[in-house]
Amino acid sequence: MRRLSARRNASDRPGRTVLTREVFWFVVIGVASTVAQALLYWVLRHWSPPVLANFASLLVVTVLNTEANRRLTFRGSAVPVLQAHLAAGGLFVLAYLVTSGAVLLFRHYRPAASPAAETLVLAPGFALVTVVRFTVLRMVVFRRRR
Repeated sequence: MRRLSARRNASDRPGRTVLTREVFWFVVIGVASTVAQALLYWVLRHWSPPVLANFASLLVVTVLNTEANRRLTFRGSAVPVLQAHLAAGGLFVLAYLVTSGAVLLFRHYRPAASPAAETLVLAPGFALVTVVRFTVLRMVVFRRRR
C-alpha cells in the first residue's frame, strides 16, 4: 500500500500539472494566433508590401497573444501587465526579423508569387517563433519564484 500511494504522489506533482496546463493553453493560443496572423497577413498583403503587412499583422496578433497567454497560460503570475507586454516586445522584434527575412527571401526567388503563397511560407516561421516565445515567456517573463 505504501508504494502505491508513493507512486501516486510522485505522478501528481503540482509542477507537472502546471506545465501540462501551460503547454495546453499555449498550444491552443499559439494555433489560434498563427491562423489569425496568417489570415490578417493575407488580407493586408492585397493592399500593402510584404514587410508592412507582416509588421501590422504581427503587431496586432502579438499584443492579443501576450494578453491571452498572461491570462490563461501563465495565470497566477505576479508579472504586471505592462511589464509582460514590454518583455514580449523583444520577442516581437525577433519574430519580425525571422518572418520578414523569410518572406523577403521567398520574394527574391519568386517575385511573382501570390499573397497566398507568401502566407504559406510564413506559417512555419510563425510556428517556430511560437516555440521560442513559449520558452522565453515561461523561463524569463512569467517564471515562477520558489
